[in-house]
Amino acid sequence: MKKRLPPLNWLRSFEASARHLNFTQAANELNLTQAAISQQVKSLESQLGALLFKRLPRGLALTDAGLAYVPAIHESINRLTAVTEELFGQGQSKQVTIRVSLVFFTTWLAPKLPLFYEQHPDIRICFTSNIWEGAEKERETDLNIRYGRGTWSDVDAVRLTWDELFPVCSPSLIQSCAEQPHTDILSEHRLLHVLGYEEGWGYWLNQTGTEHTDNGLGIQFDTLISALEMAKLGQGFAIGRTSLVSEMLKEGSLIAPFEQKVETSEAFFLTHKAQQFLHPNAETFKQWIIEMAQQQRSLAISTQ
Repeated sequence: MKKRLPPLNWLRSFEASARHLNFTQAANELNLTQAAISQQVKSLESQLGALLFKRLPRGLALTDAGLAYVPAIHESINRLTAVTEELFGQGQSKQVTIRVSLVFFTTWLAPKLPLFYEQHPDIRICFTSNIWEGAEKERETDLNIRYGRGTWSDVDAVRLTWDELFPVCSPSLIQSCAEQPHTDILSEHRLLHVLGYEEGWGYWLNQTGTEHTDNGLGIQFDTLISALEMAKLGQGFAIGRTSLVSEMLKEGSLIAPFEQKVETSEAFFLTHKAQQFLHPNAETFKQWIIEMAQQQRSLAISTQ
């Protein structure tokens, strides 16, 4: 039969007494009386069914059982103290929890974050990915970056991206069939589909009037970053979104071989609960990312 876990205050009294080998000094550390410390240690010994200390005329000595028990208790109390301070102590007031999709974080947000930390080095941020959405329902987030049309009734939403849709692929893939019409190219290679996007391959094909014969080779992914990585490897065509693939196009890991581009009404939005009071640090990040989005949009317009 398993032993019932002793109360934490008993364990703290034991750990402090073991460090000082003195009930009085342990009492001073924990702001308790010497009698209270002694009683809690006795209660702990009674529950465990073993003596932890030898009571000596001038102090205490640990028994073999006490010597074996104290390292685990000391480590556990230290870990509890560290985690409690990290999550709920003074540092917690500086932490902002943000849920963001992997593709947006990797391609759009991460390259800009050094600028944020240059301006706000004291603000701590915890980023969490949407792939953990189930677990995140049990946790509070200050801000969310969500993809959609921005029509959620329960949140305040600020648009961060204005995109055009267009096929992208590896340069090596298009070079191997450069003389073929683009409709033949699409029909003879894999289309890399991403779940959760209403405006994907079907939308682009319909809007551009492009004929396409389904060759049965398509692959579906639950994250756009996966589809883009496969496209880089020459494994097919993905639908790119301007804000997410611009750097990949610049560096040449992807190319956009066709001229047809379609504006999308879907976008990434910064959201938080409607009428929610934002901690000043969360508000700082909100204003910063909105400014970054506006700068990127202005730059895109000026280069058109």
